[in-house]
Amino acid sequence: MRIVSGQFKGRRITAPKKLPVRPTTDMAKEALFNILNNLYYFDSVSVLDLFSGTGNISYEFASRGTEHITAVDENFGCIKFINETADSFDMTINTIKSDVFTYLEKAKTPFTIIFADPPYDFPLEEFSKIPDLVFKNNLLESNGVLIVEHSKHTKLSELEHYSHSKSYGGNMFSFFQIASDEEE
Repeated sequence: MRIVSGQFKGRRITAPKKLPVRPTTDMAKEALFNILNNLYYFDSVSVLDLFSGTGNISYEFASRGTEHITAVDENFGCIKFINETADSFDMTINTIKSDVFTYLEKAKTPFTIIFADPPYDFPLEEFSKIPDLVFKNNLLESNGVLIVEHSKHTKLSELEHYSHSKSYGGNMFSFFQIASDEEE
């Protein structure tokens, strides 16, 4: 995998083969960041990277100037790899070794962008817990977005707060937002 843009554009990152991960493809990642680039100034957002795996998404935000990044994964090897990689690039990424659902239950700080990349084979009930917990616990800023990466075979359009989806090959990104009438 490589960093697509920003200060570390073109840098390759090679994760240990033993990590239980499926990194977001460079093509899908580039398309996602093109969308986000039109919505946000990366140096003024806070990011929560759930099921962070190799830290692929966190590095991309950090390379583009985001300073407030929290990466959550339950695998010690993933957290260790993110810490080592972030240190080697002098990136500030706060890592938390935790089950994502436990973290979402206890978290108090809202974020501008929450990105979740759970296992593609999650049952729909597990996928639905992500937006449920994010919105129940007010973890998204009013102008924020929750993005859930999933297989094109998983349909999240019936979930509450769903906004739209974008498809890139076999990858889908579903976007969830606070409806404008909920902000009042």
